[in-house]
Parts: sequence; C-alpha cells; structure tokens
Amino acid sequence: MNNAPTNQIKQYGLITFNYWVFTLSDGALRMLVVLYFHQLGYEPLSIALLFLFYEFFGVVTNLVGGWLGARIGLNRTMNLGLGLQVLALLMLTVPTAALTVPWVMAAQALSGIAKDLNKMSAKSAIKSLVKNDNQSTLYKWVAILTGSKNTLKGVGFFLGGLLLTLYGFQEAIWIMLTVLAITLVSSLYLLQKDLGKTRHKAKFSEVFSKSRSINLLSAARLCLFASRDVWFVVALPIFLHQQFGWDFWEVGSFLAAWVIAYGGVQTIAPFITGKKSARPANAKDALFWALCLCLIPAITAYCLSYSPSLILMVGLISFGIVFALNSALHSFLIVSYAREEGTSMDVGFYYMANALGRLIGTVLSGAVFQFYGIEACLYISSVFILMTILISIKLPHDQNEETGEKI
Repeated sequence: MNNAPTNQIKQYGLITFNYWVFTLSDGALRMLVVLYFHQLGYEPLSIALLFLFYEFFGVVTNLVGGWLGARIGLNRTMNLGLGLQVLALLMLTVPTAALTVPWVMAAQALSGIAKDLNKMSAKSAIKSLVKNDNQSTLYKWVAILTGSKNTLKGVGFFLGGLLLTLYGFQEAIWIMLTVLAITLVSSLYLLQKDLGKTRHKAKFSEVFSKSRSINLLSAARLCLFASRDVWFVVALPIFLHQQFGWDFWEVGSFLAAWVIAYGGVQTIAPFITGKKSARPANAKDALFWALCLCLIPAITAYCLSYSPSLILMVGLISFGIVFALNSALHSFLIVSYAREEGTSMDVGFYYMANALGRLIGTVLSGAVFQFYGIEACLYISSVFILMTILISIKLPHDQNEETGEKI
C-alpha cells in the first residue's frame, strides 16, 4: 500500500470505513431479529422466513446494482445502500404491535438491497484503485476489506445481543440508525465522484457474465455460502439458546467471537495461502482449501452425541478457520477475474450467486433444524462443500488462461 498515491489510500480508507459502519449495523440487526422473534415464540422456520426477502432481494440487487454502478458510479450506489439501510431501520421503529411478519420482511428486503449495494460498491471500487498488474497488492487490499468486514460483523452480532439485553428492540434500532445516518452524510461529501463509472454506457444484458471463469467461480461461491448458512444463520443461535441454556447476550457474544476470528483469518489469508513463491494465489489454492473444509461439518455432526459442547466448539473453530481462507481466496479471484471496464457488473453477478447461496442456506437452516436437528444441517453443509469442490476443479489454474474472454 506504500506505493499507492495518497488519494487512492484515502478513498480506500473511506470506502472501508463506510463498509465497516454498515456491517456493524447489518450484523447487529440480524442478531436482534433472530433473538427478538425467538423470544416472542416464533419457530425456527418462521424466523428463517423473516430473512427470505433479505436474501432474495440481495440476489436481484447484485445483478441490477452492478449495472447501476457502471452507469452512475460506485460512490452513488454505496451512498444509496447507506440510505436504504437508514430507511429499513426507520421501518422497525414502529410500535411493537405493528411489527408484523410482513412488515419485518419488507424492512429486511430493504436491508438486503442496501447490504448488497454497499458490498458490491466496496469490492468493485478496489479494482479501480489498484493497477491491474499488481495482483499481490490487490489480494492484500481485498483480504483486508473482507476480513475487517467480517470482524466488524462479529462485533455487530455482539452489539445486537447486548443492545437487546440492555435497551430492548426499538431503542437498539434508534441507536444504530443515528450512527448510520451520520456516516451517510459524511460519505455524501467525501467519497470520490464517478468512482468505478464506465466510459461506455453499460447495457443491462451485460449483467449476465459471459466469462466461463466467473460463471464457475460464482457457482462455487453459491455452494460455499450455502454450506455455512445452512447451520449458522438460524440453527446455531437457537441451538445454543435451547440446548445450552445461554442467554441472548451470551449467544451474541459467542457468535461475535466466531465471526471476529473468522474475519481475522481472512485478513491474513494472503500470508497463509500465498506460499513462499512470488506468484499470486490462484484456483489451485481455492480447490485445495475447499478439500480441507469438506469433512469438517460431517465429522462434527457424527461426534456431537459424545460431548455436544466440546465437539461443537472444536468443529466451529475448525470450520471457521478453513472457511475464512476459502472465502478470502474467492473474494480475491473475482476481483482479479473481473474486467477493467465493468468491474461492478462482474462482481455484482458473482455476489448475486453469493446471495442466492445465502438464501438457500437460510431457508434450509430453519426448516432442516426444526424437523431434523442441527446434525442434519451439518451433514448438508458437507454436501454443499463437495459441490464446491467439483465446480472448483474446472476453474482455470493459470491467471492468463483463456476462459471465454481475457481476465
């Protein structure tokens, strides 16, 4: 980063700060909704359905948002994401009696749109701030952004559980809303104009990637994130509360610690996966780490009957470390594969697949846990990782390999 111009570093810092604040609110809101509606007596599947529109509109947003970013600039799509999150939080400040399932689902839909506009803008903007021939710097910047985001998401989980315990649902929402609104006003004045905007008018048909490498990586990403969310989103927090008798702040704190550690591993991923050679990470590394991940959920599920608390902790720690490396590698590869002109559309398509994986995982997390338990969720997780492996085998192992277009 020392060789980058001062303005680029400032813009990177501002983009990262926006992403951090948004992620704090997003993580806290997710934990608040899960724990608050569980407290009200909702079944796991019903809680999962509260996030249905959140994930569904994330799929749509990544397709449209990438095109929109190329047309109007990533600064505007990032600020639009911040603004929509403020609106989503405002919707949840209504009296408790008005917090019906359709109303909360609508608020979550706005939050899902906001989250993916913000993430797509942040990830795409880095491509325009780093020269294309400097892949090592690109990997480090992406890893820092991604890892710090997940660390802050973990802090958000903790804040969500803590705020619910100390202040209640609505007061917690107002606190987050105030901080996010201040961030939005600052971003409107400071973020570089026309960041990531293409010189040609991007056509909407271009949102569907014609690159074989990006299509394959997107499919692998879908399966990878379904493998996490099938047990993490709904099943795990409710399991910890029901089976171990943990209070809400304890559940939030544990999940926060897990995600913070997960984000920390992502941040140092270039040092773990980069090997001693000077070459940047590639698809061979992604395949290797997916193979390392595959059996962890299944072994955890098989051993749960022996010592549930110890086995679950060991399994979660192991999964978190290896999954973080997989996620960091994927995040680097998509930014690396993306076109110089129209980066946001390639990244948007990829994160559309990411959101679809989360959607599938979230619904399965509630349904499978309710009817079959957390062990079944973990077995299904291993199946999704196996699918990731099979897809990753077909990824180009050479950065310069022809895959339908120059990457």
